[in-house]
Amino acid sequence: MKKNRRPRLGVAAALASAFATLALAGATAAATQAAPVNTALPTITGTVDVGKTLTAENGTWTNSPTAYQYQWLRCGTTGESCVNIPGAIQKAHVVVVADVGKTIRARVTAVNVDGAANARSAATAVVSSSEAPKNTARPTITGEPTVGQELSGDPGTWSGTPTSYAYQWLRCDSDVATCVAVGGATGKSYGVRDVDTGYRLAVEVTATNAKGTGAAARSELTSIVDPRVAITNGRPTLKLISVRFSGARVYARFRICDDSSRNLTIIEKDSRPGKVSTTRRFSTRIAPQPCGVYTRNWLPAPRFRDGRYTITLSARDTSGSTSAPARRAFFR
Repeated sequence: MKKNRRPRLGVAAALASAFATLALAGATAAATQAAPVNTALPTITGTVDVGKTLTAENGTWTNSPTAYQYQWLRCGTTGESCVNIPGAIQKAHVVVVADVGKTIRARVTAVNVDGAANARSAATAVVSSSEAPKNTARPTITGEPTVGQELSGDPGTWSGTPTSYAYQWLRCDSDVATCVAVGGATGKSYGVRDVDTGYRLAVEVTATNAKGTGAAARSELTSIVDPRVAITNGRPTLKLISVRFSGARVYARFRICDDSSRNLTIIEKDSRPGKVSTTRRFSTRIAPQPCGVYTRNWLPAPRFRDGRYTITLSARDTSGSTSAPARRAFFR
């Protein structure tokens, strides 16, 4: 009788199939047992201004990542010295004030069942403010306000990360702090000169960034500028610096020097040929130290508003000594 060999063939086929399945499974396992590998760096899209949103793009990875994780980084101006931004772990990041003046990177971590790997984007441009600078601490001046000395202006503190500063030096009256710009004095430093005697000085600073120029900020006034040499006059001196009209009102600026260091009386007289003169008096609020620059204004009587008009100023100290008069005549 012939033996039936079919069961043996079935066993052989089953064994072959099992070996093939195991081989395939091993090959598949070998193919997937590797963490992701980055082949193209992540990128960032969006505008690097405060209040704007940046978005991280994942880049390209091998080994089939199943998930991505994000960490935003705040870096130096060339992309160096990066630190994690606390809590910034989403795909998008809203630029905040703390980012101003920095660059931003995104670190993307790709994950699969066999592990994780990360890659960083290139740095953005330096983050700019969404508005022009604003002063938060006033400019300051260092140096001695004495003729022949040099003063230096510090811009103070500004928001918006300014990229440049502009300076304008000012001469201000001794008492009421009426200030005028010094022509050509637009540098960070200023050499005190003879014409500054009796004034107080200030510096006005404006700051600029990519969004514009902020409102000017002014320093505190210096003390009154001392002359190059000591004042030893027997009586006060008065010199007219300027006289101008605003409508019918007169504005006179003058320098008084006196060695008594006390307040003085300023005597002003309006006169016109054929008309009765008018005299008025002012006083200094801050005494010359030893010199002071002052501005006073008044409204002349109607009889002085047409034709030739002369103003005369003099200063009188507490002892009664009076300066020589200083005059200015006009045709109106």
